[in-house]
Amino acid sequence: HDLVAFHITCRAEVVGEAIDLLTDFVGRPKLDQEELDRERGVVIQEIARADDQPSVVAEHLIDRAAFGEHPLGRPVLGPEEHLRAFSRDGIMEFRRRQWAGSRGGAFLVGNLADVPENQELAETFGRFPSIKPDGGFEAAPEFQPQTLVEQRDSNQSHLRISYRPAIDPRDVQHRAALAVYGTLLGGSMGSRLFDEIREQRGLAYSVYSVDHSFADVPILQLSAGLESGKCGEAYSRMRAIVDELRTDGPREEEVERARAYAAGRRVLAFENTNAVARHAATQTVVYGQEVDPDAAIAVLDAVTFDQVAEVARGISEDASVACVGPHEVSEFS
Repeated sequence: HDLVAFHITCRAEVVGEAIDLLTDFVGRPKLDQEELDRERGVVIQEIARADDQPSVVAEHLIDRAAFGEHPLGRPVLGPEEHLRAFSRDGIMEFRRRQWAGSRGGAFLVGNLADVPENQELAETFGRFPSIKPDGGFEAAPEFQPQTLVEQRDSNQSHLRISYRPAIDPRDVQHRAALAVYGTLLGGSMGSRLFDEIREQRGLAYSVYSVDHSFADVPILQLSAGLESGKCGEAYSRMRAIVDELRTDGPREEEVERARAYAAGRRVLAFENTNAVARHAATQTVVYGQEVDPDAAIAVLDAVTFDQVAEVARGISEDASVACVGPHEVSEFS
């Protein structure tokens, strides 16, 4: 929701040709009408495919339950009627309004020995039009949690629960503490959710949590895929685990374990140049902060028990809920 990225992966020896290709079709696209119409049809098929997948529908529902009609509450692909209605002129006009260079960046990661000289780079990256930012963004709305259910006659249900953490999403230490908390809660096979919901009680075949910070709002989302008859008990216990962490706090040993896991996961992720590039883009475009992969690892290593406990206390008591399956809204009150 916060970022649009165009990327290319290539051998180091041909990086100049890759830059030439990518900047050409991103910086000065032709946007042929026939090609646009073909792609419109493909995206409409993608929307239909998403609507056939209960787990994807659950993701769309929880976004709407958490953010309402705000842009963060809408699916990225948009509604089919919009895709059928917009024109090439409308796309070009949007691009002229919003695709300002000051809102973006270019990121090269990997073996840079064959990157062209500055003069050649200036020519290729100079293909982007000079656009002044025109228009702002809608600030994230106040948290007004809802419960949304899409009824489907099935034996399986897809449950989502979304909380609002009380952290500053632009504070790198706050984001790191939330990442460790999220790992402790449901980010690994040793987490509280996995251990109790799946291993001890056998309530779900899939259960996990995801933490994320948009430019101006953080979220904590719990997810489960499970037999429909077990959905009510799983929902109650998942909510109770978050409540217990809020009131009783985490244990020292599980914070240590989660911190090591979160930092190690990031170390392994950064072995991939695409992951480093995504990190660089997010740091720059979304948060306006420096790009330093080593610092991103170090800040996780430096998270303290007290910081994680503070995150736990700051998780909202209210939560948005979304479920796809044979259920009623009243089951989640």
